[in-house]
Amino acid sequence: MELEFVGAARTVTGSMHLLRSRHATLLLDCGLYQGRRKESRARNENLPLPTREIDAVILSHAHIDHSGALPLLVKRGFTGTIFCTPATRDLAAAMLEDAAMIQAADARFINKQIDREGSEMEPVEALYDRQDVVRTLSQMVSLPYGRRFPVAPGVHVTFLDAGHVLGSAITVLDFDEGGKRLVFTGDLGRAGMPILRDPERPDGADVLITESTYGDRLHAPYEEMDGLLAGIIKKVSERGGKVIVPTFALERAQELIYAISRLRRRGDIPAVDVFVDSPLTVKVTEIFKLHPECYDEETQNRLFSRDSPFEFGGLSYVGDKEQSKLLDLSPKPSVILSASGMCEAGRVLHHLKATIEDPKNAVVIVGYQAEHTLGRRIVERRPRVKIFGVERELRAEVHVLNGFSAHADQADLLRYADELRERGGKLEKIVLVHGEPGAQRVLADKLGKRGHRDVIAPAEGDRVTF
Repeated sequence: MELEFVGAARTVTGSMHLLRSRHATLLLDCGLYQGRRKESRARNENLPLPTREIDAVILSHAHIDHSGALPLLVKRGFTGTIFCTPATRDLAAAMLEDAAMIQAADARFINKQIDREGSEMEPVEALYDRQDVVRTLSQMVSLPYGRRFPVAPGVHVTFLDAGHVLGSAITVLDFDEGGKRLVFTGDLGRAGMPILRDPERPDGADVLITESTYGDRLHAPYEEMDGLLAGIIKKVSERGGKVIVPTFALERAQELIYAISRLRRRGDIPAVDVFVDSPLTVKVTEIFKLHPECYDEETQNRLFSRDSPFEFGGLSYVGDKEQSKLLDLSPKPSVILSASGMCEAGRVLHHLKATIEDPKNAVVIVGYQAEHTLGRRIVERRPRVKIFGVERELRAEVHVLNGFSAHADQADLLRYADELRERGGKLEKIVLVHGEPGAQRVLADKLGKRGHRDVIAPAEGDRVTF
């Protein structure tokens, strides 16, 4: 068998891994690359996959850097089945449609720039449209957690809960050829987080492909985040400012809503207005309510007692664009949760434009920010950042609360590898993906010191046989 690493190799985005056995070719994830706009567009348009050779796609979860290139794959001729969990399919319907809309809007914007400047550049087109998304959804087949299912000749898949986002799955692949078991974490979650269950551990792994996003660092305990977030909201609201929280529409937004709900119930923050300003987040939150099978016991109990963690006094979900604009014009203090999580698109850019130059405001970063994104430049607290092509002074306070991260940290990743080794199987190889080189070097060194002898971090295009 052979693994080829097409995306998310020594980077944290664009997850794509080809797996070839004697009888089948499978694709693990099919995500869009995110980063510098020109580079991202060039990479995504290229889609270096043998489209017609692929028998099936195994999708770990619905985040766009793992699922966002699926409609392009279908557009280029893929007719096979896309396997995922039921929650992932429901989320993909909303998220892929949103991605198609964003691409259409970006294409219109770039083409206007070309016309205005009289450039000789060729007009650009969206990578795919809504019809491509509809065809993609028609090829998706939902498999519940814990059910073994044949996905190609000589290959069976079992999805286990990854605890990362709603519907996220650890993919366990069993091959008749050699009797091997390969485990792909996708994005691995953390134990003890609210809403979702803890990540599950399979038995008998021979090869582990694992994410390594936070392979070089530890998260602050989640329990500390409530106090830090409450302190920021109190301080900023007392001085009449706004708290802008760039959030991923899937999972991070719902966790923040849940956290603010707790703070309000306990009286830890003032009765400041909270706005969720992202049409996609509104859709995703509704999908959350349809999948209690993914929740931990506490969240199930709250929902069944009609005490929804996604509703509280002073919380408003904003769908209308004009209402969104009014949030920036209002002099009242508020908390605004808005997509995108890396500040590369969406309404959060308008809120940052309106607030980032005023020191009474604050930007709260609650997730990983990839290289070359606006979010990374804000985390680095650069004196000036470019928004909509215009440089602006970064005078607002910046707070980074990585304790809200839904990704496993170094300790979680080490523990997971150790526990898989203890649960039978040989675990003869560990492959690090979805991480930047520095984080991967640190994690590989730590794994080696714990007795894991064959740990690699392949580059894009590398192939590994086992």
